[in-house]
Amino acid sequence: MISTSRALKPVALALALAGVVVMQTACAPLIIGGAAVTAVALTEDRRSTGIFIDDEAIENRATLRAKTRFGSTIHLNVTSYNRHVLLSGEVPDEATKLAVEEEVRGSGNIAKIHNELVVGPNASLLSVSNDTRVTGVVKTRFLEANRFQANHVKVVTEAGTVYLLGIVKRSEADAAAQLASTTSGVRRVVKLFEYID
Repeated sequence: MISTSRALKPVALALALAGVVVMQTACAPLIIGGAAVTAVALTEDRRSTGIFIDDEAIENRATLRAKTRFGSTIHLNVTSYNRHVLLSGEVPDEATKLAVEEEVRGSGNIAKIHNELVVGPNASLLSVSNDTRVTGVVKTRFLEANRFQANHVKVVTEAGTVYLLGIVKRSEADAAAQLASTTSGVRRVVKLFEYID
């Protein structure tokens, strides 16, 4: 009779090898945090898996660097898409705006920075909640209109301004901008796309 611990060793070894294979093939995001959602996002995304992972890392590193240096004196959102970084939020003065950009640039692996920080008081909870609602409505309108693959366009809303990022055809960019600009609560639309045609 084989002991239970000896019988489980091959199973543990097989699982460990499977984990190594997954890590080596850059499929880790399929296992970590929301496998089904991440799998769909990666198969439909125009970014490579490596760039997708880079974008997540850029957002985390840049936010940590800026928050460590400036703390609660700023309200900062860092969004990276294909290593093009959008900085949105509020800062107390122009010098801080430039310093935040330099701090973020120092986090590395960034192709371009769009510094859309506004000089003024930090956004209120009500304003942040409204921006979150507007982003959700814009994304829903993208899905309902079905004029382009909705996950090809990243939507960020700050103080009623909708920023659109992504790797898109010009017709997709125009459709996204038109849908966003006709959404209730949107004051302005800023296109920060990379074009593939």
